Amino acid sequence: MNGEDGGVRIEDLVQRAHVVALPMRVRFRGIETREALLLAPGEECAGWAEWSPFVEYEDAEAAMWLRAALEPAAVAAPATVRVNATVPAVTPDAVPDLLARFPGTRTAKVKVAEAGQSLADDVARVRAVRDAMGAGARIRVDANGAWSLAEATAALEALAAFGLEYAEQPVARVADLAELRRRLDGLVPIAADESIRKPADPLEVVRAGAADVIMLKRQPLGGATRARDIVAAVRAEAGLGIRFVTSSALETSVGLAAAARLAAWVDDLGGDLDHGLGTAALLAADVLREPLQPTDGRIPLREVVPEPELLARHAAPAERTAWWLARLRRCAALLTA
Repeated sequence: MNGEDGGVRIEDLVQRAHVVALPMRVRFRGIETREALLLAPGEECAGWAEWSPFVEYEDAEAAMWLRAALEPAAVAAPATVRVNATVPAVTPDAVPDLLARFPGTRTAKVKVAEAGQSLADDVARVRAVRDAMGAGARIRVDANGAWSLAEATAALEALAAFGLEYAEQPVARVADLAELRRRLDGLVPIAADESIRKPADPLEVVRAGAADVIMLKRQPLGGATRARDIVAAVRAEAGLGIRFVTSSALETSVGLAAAARLAAWVDDLGGDLDHGLGTAALLAADVLREPLQPTDGRIPLREVVPEPELLARHAAPAERTAWWLARLRRCAALLTA
C-alpha cells in the first residue's frame, strides 16, 4: 500500500481494475456465475492480482481479501503442487464425469450439508466418489458449518464408513467443533476453516482442542504473510500435531497462482495433504488460455497474465462493474484508515 500517506492509492486501483463474470460448469456454493475483480500491475501490486470476496460479505471482511490482493507477490518457482478434486452437491450419477475434470487426482473434497438436501444425499454422493476413485483414494467432506452438533455427529458417524481423511468445518461454533471432536474420538479428523479466518483470535480453535487440520485460504486470511504468521503461532501453541492445507476461494487462475505459492510453502514445511486449488476445473471460462487446471493431479507454479481478449469477452455487465468499483473504493478506504 503505497499512497503518500501510507494508505492505498484508491483511484489508481480503480483505473487498473477489470471486473469479470465467469460461468460455472456446475452450481457450487450457491454460485452459477463467479465474479472477480482483477488488478493490472501498477504501484500497488507488481503483478496481476485478484480480489474476489463473495458478494454477500460485508466490507470489513472483504477488505481483508483486498489486503491479500495488494500483498507483494513472491516469484513463482518452477514447480507444481498436488491438488484435490472438488465435488459440489451433485447427484451420484454426475460424479464420474465431474471427477474426469480433475485428471490424476488422488483426493476428493465432497460438498455435504447442502441446503434442501439430506444425509442420504450426502452418503450417496460420497459413496459414488469412493466407487469412482477406488479404495486407495482420499476423501474429505466440507459442510461449511451448516450442521448442528447433533446432525454433525450422526452424519460423520455414517460417513466414516467411507474412510474420511477429515471433515471440514462440520459445525459453526468453536465449542461445538471441540465437542464433536471429543465425541468422534479420532473416528473422523476435524478441519477448521471459517473458525480460523473469521474470529479475531484464530488460535481459539487450537486452545479449545477443536481441530486436527487448519485450512489456509490466502485471500480471506488477508494474504500469505498472515497465513504464515498463523502457522507459526499454531505451531508455537500446539507443536507439530496440527496439519495444514491450503484451499481456494473459487478464484480465477490469477488468484490460484498466488494461492499455489502459499501451498508450496506449506509443502516445504513437510505438509502431505493435497491442496484444494484445482477449482479452475469448475469454471466454464477463465482469463487465461491455459487455466491452472489439474494435470496428473497437480497445478503448476507460474506467473500468470490474463489475455486481453478474454478479459473483454468475460467483462461483467456495466451495472455489476459499477457495483464492484464502488465496493473497491469503500474497502480500500478501510485499509487506508
